[in-house]
Order: sequence, then C-alpha cells, then structure tokens
Amino acid sequence: MEHYEVAVIGAGPIGLEMAVALQRAGVRAVQIEAGAIGATMGWWAPGTKYFSSPERISIAGVPLVVEHEEKATREDYLRYLRQVAGTFRLDVRTFERVVGAERDGEGFVLRTAKSAHGVGGEPEQRRAGALSAGKTPGVATVAGREYRVGKVVLAIGNMHVPRLVGVPGEDLPHVSHYLGDPHDYFGRRVVIVGGRNSAVEAAIRLYRVGAQVTLCQRRTELERDRIKYWLLPELEWLIKKDQIGLHAGVGVREISANAVVAGPVEGGGEAVSVPADAVLLLTGYDQDPELFGMLGVELEGDERRPRFARETMETNVPGVFVAGTATGGSQQRSKVFIENSHEHVERIVRAIAGRDVDVREKAVFEGNEES
Repeated sequence: MEHYEVAVIGAGPIGLEMAVALQRAGVRAVQIEAGAIGATMGWWAPGTKYFSSPERISIAGVPLVVEHEEKATREDYLRYLRQVAGTFRLDVRTFERVVGAERDGEGFVLRTAKSAHGVGGEPEQRRAGALSAGKTPGVATVAGREYRVGKVVLAIGNMHVPRLVGVPGEDLPHVSHYLGDPHDYFGRRVVIVGGRNSAVEAAIRLYRVGAQVTLCQRRTELERDRIKYWLLPELEWLIKKDQIGLHAGVGVREISANAVVAGPVEGGGEAVSVPADAVLLLTGYDQDPELFGMLGVELEGDERRPRFARETMETNVPGVFVAGTATGGSQQRSKVFIENSHEHVERIVRAIAGRDVDVREKAVFEGNEES
C-alpha cells in the first residue's frame, strides 16, 4: 500500500493545477486519472475551439501560447496540459480508475483498477449503461493498487454521461451523443437535436464540410444568450438562406433507420419526419456521482451539487475537498469553468497546507531565472 498526504482524483486542467500547487506547498501528493490527462477533451471533435482566451485558461503560471494568437483548439490545449505535467514532473497515474474509497481512521483508503478509457465519450456511456443494467462494467478488477491518504481532492469534472432523450431508436448505430470527426459527415443528411453551443457549433462545422444539416430544438427561438457571440450571426444567416434547416419548438418522438420524427412540444399540430443518415443528440451531459457516494459526500438540489464550504472547498466529509467544474454537479446552465476555478485551488492549498499560493503567478523554471 502506498502512502500520501493527498490524493488528487482527476487530471484535467484544475486537477493538474491542484497537483502543481500542492507540490509548490511541499505536500506529497499522488494524482489518479481514469484515462489520459485532459480525458474529457479527448472525446471532443478535432479542431474544437475554446470559448475563452488563452490567458484565462492557462494554469499554474505557465503561459498558453497559441499559433496566430487565436483561441486554443482541443489539440492546442491537450498539448499544453502535457507540457505542464511534464514540466513539473507530476506523478499522474493515468488509466487508473478509483473503484473503492472509504474512510480509515483519520484518512482514507483508495482502491484502483486499470481502466481502458477516461470519463466521457462513448466508452464511458457504455460503461454507465452496463452499471445501470446491473452488469459488470469494463474495468479490470486485477492489477490495481491501494493508497492510504490523509485527504482527497475531487477534481473529476462534470461531463461524464450524456443526458438521454429517452425515445425509441436512441440506441441505433447511426445515433450518437458525441460529434466525431466532421469529415465523416460529408454528403450525409444530419439531424442535430439541441439548441446550445455544442449543437450550433456542430451544425455550422458539418455544413462547411458538405453535410445537409437540420437542427431540431425544443425552444421556439434560438437561445441568443447561450450561443457563442461569433457563432450566432453565422447560424442565423445560414438558416435565413436555407443552408441549415431549423425545426423549433419541437421534441423528438422517435428515431428510425432513416428519419427523425419530431412534434410540437406544446402538443397539437402535426409531427414532421426529417430524413437522416446520421443523428446527433447534443442535449447536454450529466455528472457521475459514484465517487461522491463512495466517500459520503452529500448532493444537493436538482443539479445534485456536492455540498461544500466555499471558503475551504471542503465537503461535508472532513478531509474531502472538491474543485473545478465538479463543484457544479450536472449543470443545466454552466456557471463553473476553468477560468473561475483557479481560486478553488488556492482555497484548498490554504486549508491543507496552511499557506497561501498564487496559482496565476508566473512559473520560473530552472535556468530561466533573471540575473
């Protein structure tokens, strides 16, 4: 059994920033990640761009430099996270999933197993489906490790499994909750269900690669305050020019091998059948509360947010902290992002190590000190 002062679970941006801050504070920590670092970004479509500017999503005082001074793509940011982890020589145990967690005296014992993938994406969706059906999920039960730790920081994110629509045909092979490589949709009739950023961005990108795109959304009008400001005018223009189809105020009733049937949300009126070679149900994602349950963390409200003290980020379970987007539960309206989670790291280090850190302070590396 290995012994550490702190275990950081999750190696996304805030998890990595947490590990760096603990290292700077002289706290011996181990980091455990079910997949690769930045696993959530791993299932984003190639070329997906961040909403925020590079300086707002940089971590640990390491500048995020992007070609042509643009906003970072998925590939830019994954490369950057590898740089941060390598620069600080973080001890990240990748493709290792926590399958057991319990209090032991004043600390905790964590049990892990090898994992074939991280959180999010279609493999995780299949795993969640197996769990809900009472089947054995795709995680090895051998060759795992045990850790005894004093404290646990949960930086597990919140986009773990898709929010299902719950209609016949949702499990057909041409239906997905994830946008793949846009190239694969060339020349195909694609129905996209959803009306927020992921759906809008997918619609525009697939139109550009030569797909015939139709959007179906429950709201009667576009959610102007929820769509990235540079995407909205382009979408509106494409709809006006009949380059992208729009059925508003409708809900999906059924998906067949070659069509999506949608009808008015308010009832009445006739349903429409929209031809479809591929269907993208981009209706949002929910957080997997499994680790919270193992550790006894209470969840509150409709979004099932973990209960924690804002000044320390410590949950109702002494010694268990939460950071990053994990604090928001299954956010219906996103309020927690990378850029407003840096303070979570500072609060946790202050609570654990009794000292202040500035996570945005410029990192100084060996050989780069000013003379």
